[in-house]
Amino acid sequence: MLILPAIDIRGGKCVRLTQGDFGKEKIYSDFPEEQAAKWQSEGAQFLHVVDLDGAREGAPTNLFAVKKILETIQIPIEVGGGIRKMEDIETYLEMGVRRVILGSVAVENPELVREAAEEFGGENIVVGIDAKNGIVAVHGWNDLGLMQAEDLAMQIGDYGISTMIYTDISRDGMLGGIDTEHLADVAQKSGVAVIASGGITSVEDIKNLKSKESAGIIGAIIGKAIYEGILNLADAIKVAK
Repeated sequence: MLILPAIDIRGGKCVRLTQGDFGKEKIYSDFPEEQAAKWQSEGAQFLHVVDLDGAREGAPTNLFAVKKILETIQIPIEVGGGIRKMEDIETYLEMGVRRVILGSVAVENPELVREAAEEFGGENIVVGIDAKNGIVAVHGWNDLGLMQAEDLAMQIGDYGISTMIYTDISRDGMLGGIDTEHLADVAQKSGVAVIASGGITSVEDIKNLKSKESAGIIGAIIGKAIYEGILNLADAIKVAK
């Protein structure tokens, strides 16, 4: 199971939000590429990068910061946030991004997800499902998309997508743990591998997720817990392996 440290970018800086609230922001670094290098030095094999401004505006906004990360580290990254056009996907992949994450567009323009999987390969496209009380949230978590998260998970498997990132917004940044059973259920029902996100706080959380690896949980994104020193990244990686 893979551990992916999260790097959320807003205004060119590395920040963390609580439950996706832009009013509850904490800046951890003025230079995201330095934070990326730190996580790489501590054993990370893959990074999860989100353009928060892009998620809000509906178009990539922090391309320069992503480029700096790619120039600084050797490990692969996945990037999401406001990617709603084929041209945006192509731009990121040509920059050297390993996987592009599609979020809101999977609800509002599902045909683009199908087209992207056909054009660029299903292994290079990840669908991010951000759920609040079981309903998909869109536009940087500001709106609810009037679609059940499980229904979307079932749908994307038909498009050739092999991996989803499932975030429980109510748990994100709250350091309260994760609903492992639900994630395993979503993975099994949809046939799409799940990278868990939101609320992962302890080695015990990693162990619980690891126990469901055979059900289709293949990774975990960790943010606030490692930034605040509550969870040691190296320990998390060791347990995941």
